[in-house]
Amino acid sequence: MIVLLKLSAGMALLLFGMQFMKTGLENVAQRRMRQALHTLTRTAAMGTLAGTIITMLVQSSTAITVMTIGLVNARVISFTQALGIVLGTNIGTCITTQIISFNLNDVALPAIGLGAIIMTWSRRKGWYYLGQSIVGFGIVFLGIGVITGSMEPLKNSSLFNTVMHSLGQSHLLALLAGITVTALIHSSSTTTGIIIALSHQGLIDLPMAIAMVLGSNIGTCITGILAAIGSSPAAQRVAWAHVLLNVVGVLIFFPLIAPFSNLLTITADSLPRQIANAHTIFNVISSLAVLPFIRQFAALLERIVPD
Repeated sequence: MIVLLKLSAGMALLLFGMQFMKTGLENVAQRRMRQALHTLTRTAAMGTLAGTIITMLVQSSTAITVMTIGLVNARVISFTQALGIVLGTNIGTCITTQIISFNLNDVALPAIGLGAIIMTWSRRKGWYYLGQSIVGFGIVFLGIGVITGSMEPLKNSSLFNTVMHSLGQSHLLALLAGITVTALIHSSSTTTGIIIALSHQGLIDLPMAIAMVLGSNIGTCITGILAAIGSSPAAQRVAWAHVLLNVVGVLIFFPLIAPFSNLLTITADSLPRQIANAHTIFNVISSLAVLPFIRQFAALLERIVPD
């Protein structure tokens, strides 16, 4: 029971930290985000670059995808422009995973303290929101530290080891677990953070982690689908573009988990870094592979979701 309470507390801190940081960063850049998405998406390549940069700044691909659906629904940008942004959000969200993969537990409390000082003494909203994002950043790593510490006793749990053994034996079950957890918490970055916390305690191996990371990329699509309900056909196509991009990418990568794992061992020495690199390589390849065929991709989605 104590382990479950600590694990729940760590997950709550991680979720709250991600939301707190995202809200602060969104408010810092909110004035110019819509303008940037409108003016910097004249071509698919520019849209991809804009989506990548803005997602890196806001630290939430889901938020940018939902915003893009709203802009298409309001006819501020075209469907083809929105497709470029969707490709960019998949790349931009990788920076969050890369940051989480580093062991920055020692900077968690100093970051919370620094952010709180900025929030307390700032007279301008911009500085206040910057402080908020720093506090959120610290809470994220505090949550990961709590999750990692709470999982240590699980090494001696026969039930937990049985579950993890089942997931390790079946990559399909691990994939479904990643989909389910991400769909419930609406954050692929948080799911990846939990996977990385498991890896710190040696409770997960690389192939199983890759399967769960692939699942998280499908599970994160649920928020965009919910946001598109009742919207225009063009906005619905944006949501389904996100689904199709990730599902097809997973179908291609899933049978290649074993050789992909061997490749990732070359990219880094530690398991958390290898997991982060798996997430990055998957999203970058999936997006860049579609970019040259953006018009054909748009035509396919227009058939799937007709006017």
